[in-house]
Amino acid sequence: MKITVLISRILLGFLYLVFGLDYFFRFIPVQPIHPGVTGAFIAGLKGIGYFYPMMKVIQIVGGLSLMFNRYAPFSAVVLFPISLNVLLFHTILVPSGWLMGVFLFVPNVLLGIGWKKYYSGMFTAKAVVE
Repeated sequence: MKITVLISRILLGFLYLVFGLDYFFRFIPVQPIHPGVTGAFIAGLKGIGYFYPMMKVIQIVGGLSLMFNRYAPFSAVVLFPISLNVLLFHTILVPSGWLMGVFLFVPNVLLGIGWKKYYSGMFTAKAVVE
């Protein structure tokens, strides 16, 4: 499991770092504009103004955290909803990109399994303040 966690951590960190930085520096060729509902969804998120920059900063910080193994279990939890959304977006709205969703979601799940001891406190049925 150590090798699986190591590979998942580096892969996920690298992908989030690269795609986060691409938003600000545009080094990956621009993808075609999506028509219909998909295009409206993306335009809405970009039109809000703060959402995309905030999400990309979270991706960059989370990617660096995973790559350097500093607060990595926390970053994996923070990045999980983004991974899930990318998987759903690329399987439901843009099925041709399903592999990208898998490359983000599966390593995130594997990290959750490998680091389950770090998450045990999060699954407390009823929290009590002492």
